[in-house]
Amino acid sequence: MNAMYKSVGLSKQAYHQKLNRYLIRSSEQKQLLLLIHLIREDHPTMGIRDMYYKLKPETMGRDAFELFCREEGLMLERLKSYKRTTNSSGVIRFNNLLIGLKINTLNQVWQSDITYYEVGDVFYYITFIEDAFSRKIRGHFVSTRLKTEQTTLKAIKIAIKDSVKNNLNLDGLIFHSDGGGQYYDKEFLKLTAKHGIINSMCEYPWDNGKVERLNGVIKNNYLKHRKISSLDDLIKEVDRSVYLYNHEKPHINLKRMTPVMFENYYLCNGQKTDGEKSATELKTQHKGFNSPSGCGQKTSGSNIALDLKLNVNKVN
Repeated sequence: MNAMYKSVGLSKQAYHQKLNRYLIRSSEQKQLLLLIHLIREDHPTMGIRDMYYKLKPETMGRDAFELFCREEGLMLERLKSYKRTTNSSGVIRFNNLLIGLKINTLNQVWQSDITYYEVGDVFYYITFIEDAFSRKIRGHFVSTRLKTEQTTLKAIKIAIKDSVKNNLNLDGLIFHSDGGGQYYDKEFLKLTAKHGIINSMCEYPWDNGKVERLNGVIKNNYLKHRKISSLDDLIKEVDRSVYLYNHEKPHINLKRMTPVMFENYYLCNGQKTDGEKSATELKTQHKGFNSPSGCGQKTSGSNIALDLKLNVNKVN
């Protein structure tokens, strides 16, 4: 290896510093592509230069950002299909573990995404982590930058804390996301490995549909109806919206229960679907949870028959 370092005229330390800068830049570019796509949906005629001043990317200046967008075919006059993304050389990509998977218990799959929200002329970023079975938002965080320590790392720590509080196991949990760099950052992967969480990625954002829909619900059904003029306002309203979504919004797929109501009911009684399994059987068959938390609490859904007859989720 020393011979290789000498051949490129760099010390070992300088070589790895350069490699880390490249990986950070590639990570940000991947996430920028996703955000530019979202911005174009809301602002079809917004120019690339305006996007630069709103996004304020960490690793590139204005000219480099415009060149990047031009190379990706993102200029207004010849916008290409969003399926064409950056070259993934040197970028980690995990297999999509949700293809054909039956999702039938809590903490089996988490799905995550980063979206933006515009306040005045400033873009802020919201990271969500949702349980694919109960639809509960387990973790979320509002940030001013796209850095991992301000987005996915903050949100997953909150999600892990929520799981520990409710006695839900993490070992074997699938964490599914798009290919944004914040999901393969070293510190993020170190944390998922520590808890036995398995990483999964989709190639295109529409393969992460559940959490994409969640983004729209929070932004369009809650935030847009609030007076938000600052970062503090946004943080307060996102916290409020997540609480309302988890505790008060009924879901058709949960037989009109809220996510929290459904989780409490499921943990206390078990899910009798195929084979009319008992709660004890479920505990031994699934690694998704240990002993239930909050059992014995009355909910407005306590008169719902134990057999929920939920359709098992199948992700294509």
